[in-house]
Amino acid sequence: MTIEALRTPDERFSVLPAFPYEPNYVDDLAGYESLRMAYIDEGPAKAETVFLCLHGEPTWSYLYRKMLPVFTAAGHRVVAPDLYGFGRSDKPVDDSVYGFDFHRGSLMRLVERLDLRGVTLVCQDWGGLLGLTLPMDMQGRFTRLLVMNTAIPVGEPLSDGFAGWKAFAAMVPEIPVAGLICSDALGATNALDAVAYDAPFPDNRYKAGVRSFPQRVPVEPGMEGIEHGLRARKFWSNDWTGQSFMAVGLRDGVLGGPVMQQLRETIRGCPEPMELPEAGHFVQEYGEPVARRALEHFGLA
Repeated sequence: MTIEALRTPDERFSVLPAFPYEPNYVDDLAGYESLRMAYIDEGPAKAETVFLCLHGEPTWSYLYRKMLPVFTAAGHRVVAPDLYGFGRSDKPVDDSVYGFDFHRGSLMRLVERLDLRGVTLVCQDWGGLLGLTLPMDMQGRFTRLLVMNTAIPVGEPLSDGFAGWKAFAAMVPEIPVAGLICSDALGATNALDAVAYDAPFPDNRYKAGVRSFPQRVPVEPGMEGIEHGLRARKFWSNDWTGQSFMAVGLRDGVLGGPVMQQLRETIRGCPEPMELPEAGHFVQEYGEPVARRALEHFGLA
């Protein structure tokens, strides 16, 4: 099946001084042959540990620019894909394409396509909603978890903050991507970062994914993804045997302290979180100390 999609012109990404990494592309993922996915692949190709860094709404792999060099400097490999609809990846124009299974399946196919093993899952926001459902069906590939402000929703409300964000996203004619991120990451972003976060979206036609994701979080009965969430909660509670590290941006009113405490109680053996009072929802903007602390915790520094 061919999916109609837009492709952001390369020149939109011509000014990225904080992100000097060459993109890689794959256009033969099984079931997604009509779409091109972009990903960053840095560090030794045969490294024993691969940090799989999954972004969320409405960001792209640029979000990991402060954590990626910490991981690679320690000798590890980093793979950071752009979800379809975001970053340098193709952007389906039909909002209805952006289902939970559509994105989850694409990530599974990418992990298989690159044959990633010894994976440390690094995730936040939708990167966690999706990523936390992967290890249960790809056992033997994932060994560690670095989790930031996210959740495993199962058809119930997450927070008043999320309900407000969902209503806002449905109401405004166009979601202001750079403004949203930079206003959240006070003091941690600059004008060039704003340019980078707006770069994937020349106009509102490219924002189907940005519009769709808030409405797709499975917080009501019957929504797509609930079954994966229920299985994931069971997996992380009963079957997970890997190492875990949690970092929480305490200024986040959407997926902050209370939501993350519930997630911590779900993850077997998860230690007390690293709390960042200055960080909001986009924890990766304060990510360098998080990455360093996680490496020390995992014994990978």
